[in-house]
Amino acid sequence: MRITRTVWLFIIALTAIRLSLLATADLSFDEAHYWMWSERLAPAYFSKGPGIAFAMRASTAIFGANEFGVRFFSPLLAAGTSLLLFYFARRLFNATAGLWAVIALNATPIFNVGAFLMTIDALSIFFWLAAMFTFWLAVEKSPRFSLYWPLTGLLIGLGFLSKYTNALELISILLVLALAPRLRQEFKRPGLYLLLGMFALCMVPPVMWNAQHAWITLVHLRSRGSLERGFGFHSGEALSFLGQHFIVYSPLLFLALAWGIIASWRRVNQQFKVLFLMWFGLPVFLFYLLLSLNKAAAPNWDGLAFLGFGLLALYFWWERLETSVALRSGAIVAILVGLTMSMIALDTDLLRAVGYNLERTDPSDRMRGWKSATSALEKMRNDLEAKLGEKLFLIADARDRASEISFYLRDKQLEGPGHPPVYIPESQDMVNQFSFWPRYDEFIELKPGMQRPEGEVYTEENGINPFVGRDALFVKAGEKGHVPHNIRAAFQSTEPVGTIEVLRYGKPLRVWQVFLCRNYRTLPL
Repeated sequence: MRITRTVWLFIIALTAIRLSLLATADLSFDEAHYWMWSERLAPAYFSKGPGIAFAMRASTAIFGANEFGVRFFSPLLAAGTSLLLFYFARRLFNATAGLWAVIALNATPIFNVGAFLMTIDALSIFFWLAAMFTFWLAVEKSPRFSLYWPLTGLLIGLGFLSKYTNALELISILLVLALAPRLRQEFKRPGLYLLLGMFALCMVPPVMWNAQHAWITLVHLRSRGSLERGFGFHSGEALSFLGQHFIVYSPLLFLALAWGIIASWRRVNQQFKVLFLMWFGLPVFLFYLLLSLNKAAAPNWDGLAFLGFGLLALYFWWERLETSVALRSGAIVAILVGLTMSMIALDTDLLRAVGYNLERTDPSDRMRGWKSATSALEKMRNDLEAKLGEKLFLIADARDRASEISFYLRDKQLEGPGHPPVYIPESQDMVNQFSFWPRYDEFIELKPGMQRPEGEVYTEENGINPFVGRDALFVKAGEKGHVPHNIRAAFQSTEPVGTIEVLRYGKPLRVWQVFLCRNYRTLPL
């Protein structure tokens, strides 16, 4: 009971600290883009399910469209994941093991970053662990039926709506049932099929959305895995994938984890706990390792595997830690190294504080400079609008910039319902979620009383384009470079009107070129 109280106090204190830090940095690319999703709720999106959008919509409805509102659920999900891990480890082993599992989890750099930034991983990991726990409770009660079976299916489904990789948890469940002799009878009982049925219900929204949008998510996932040009064997890519884990999980913690997993393999058919935890990690890890033979996957993509792997490694090391002072000292050092790396990952200025200058790109820069750069852009737009006597619409060269500018604009000047504050250049390809929102190159139905824009060119499209004849500002990253063809061809003229530069420690952090694009006329046929 004392250890349980300690865990609760630790998690509450840590969550309070994390909540207090949420507004200290600008949104990252993904956060800003997911916020745009939350403003335009849908059954699914170009690359993901709707989970992240609905979560952000709920938090921003309460706290507003600011950094705290966008990120509010991230520390809470981290707290929920930590508590689930403690109670699961306590059930598998004992309360002391659960305490150490929570400490190790919260010392891991990738988890600490995920407890600050609000991305799909926070939701995905929470629901994966919750489903793994309820499935354990279901098989504990076997052969008796329990409501943990359909609950597990629902939790996997909610995880799937957050990140499609969560569907691999079904493979883990089927493997555990097939490989554990006492559980094979579950294939003849209703529990498993209720589980699958609940999951199937959660599949309906994204499947229906994709059926109406040319199955674009499947095309995107194929591209994300670099499979559009075929599959090749590149050992260096796989080594890069494995090597990145030593950084994001902390070197000593990942080494101990890998050692524990490999050493546990010989017991996989001897102890049910080992079998259970092993097969809740291997399918995800092997899937991304296989993809990495072609092109290295990002180290967070297989993060779901390390919940089962982490408990498995804890099981391997636990008795050894209890009997060896040297190993306990090593574990403390590994945790301290992880905590240090976590703090640096969240704020690289800690390195500068001790005299280390970052010569290369600072990874924390993705959360800096967006607000001030957007403020300068907005002032430039306001000045030009006053000078020209007309309203300008905004185009950015990439999804990331368009999303960040959209979030930080004070006056978003939406052109109509569902329109983003900033567009991306027109294209016939469906390149991201912007392709499915109202666009400046779209034609709308000509209703009675509406006049055609002056100077409209011939088009085979029905209706009219209300942007024809209007001027826009085009924002492009970098100090130099030409305006892309699809901007130059769609406007009568383009001219540079300014450069926005945000400096940090005397070095450029954000450099944007801004062009005034006159008289939009759509791309020629």
